[in-house]
Amino acid sequence: MIVVWMEIAAKMVSAALIVVAACLAAERAGPLIGGLVAALPVSAGPAYAFLAMEHGPRFIAASAAASLASLGATAVFGAVFAALARGHGRALATICALAAWAVLATLIRAAAPTIGSVAAVDVVVFALCILATWRWRHATATGRPGSSLPGIALRAGAVMTLVGAVILTGRLLGPAVAGELALAPIVMTSLGVLLHPRIGGAATAAVMANMLPGLCGYVPTLALLGLTARPLGSVPALLLALLLCLGWNGALLAAARYRLRR
Repeated sequence: MIVVWMEIAAKMVSAALIVVAACLAAERAGPLIGGLVAALPVSAGPAYAFLAMEHGPRFIAASAAASLASLGATAVFGAVFAALARGHGRALATICALAAWAVLATLIRAAAPTIGSVAAVDVVVFALCILATWRWRHATATGRPGSSLPGIALRAGAVMTLVGAVILTGRLLGPAVAGELALAPIVMTSLGVLLHPRIGGAATAAVMANMLPGLCGYVPTLALLGLTARPLGSVPALLLALLLCLGWNGALLAAARYRLRR
């Protein structure tokens, strides 16, 4: 039992180190680049890697289907948070966005039982959320950006909680709950809570708005993982899906940097 808990702790710490490094870069890069960097698979990737180490292809395929339902709700989370953060405090924005995520994740899972149907719903949801937040993508920070030790600790704790929850629920409750938690908006929540008082509501909303195109790349990524896990095996399917996700986000980052240079 001690060995199991030591293994879980090591996985949580390693994932937290990766995510904190990415979040620090996102906080200092501005809303456009920062949002795209924050959308990289730095939390879902380690979570799925650990699931693949402990479970077979059938479990990974089922988890990917559940993650797709959670992903569409995460887009709504970002849109709701961005809308409320511009004129309200972080507490109201966080509570309303999390409530919207919980409701939408349940509805999408119930309305779309297959990978194809969930992916189609997600595409529509992302399109609507991106259009709704498009005009908020550019904003100037009103505070002094930077990262304090408490902020870094909070983000590390949030990601460690996510990874630990995914591992434990995978052991106890099965692939559906583990898949939903793997795409839960833990990183988005921690970013919103920490950035709002530091750079202002408008700039925080811009970070959320710029995350949505990057997160949209998770739709084909998870669909590919769900469809290839059984025929290819967990590890090859996961590597293929991660390559697709990194290629999507890399292309968005390159296009954003090109626009900034112009």
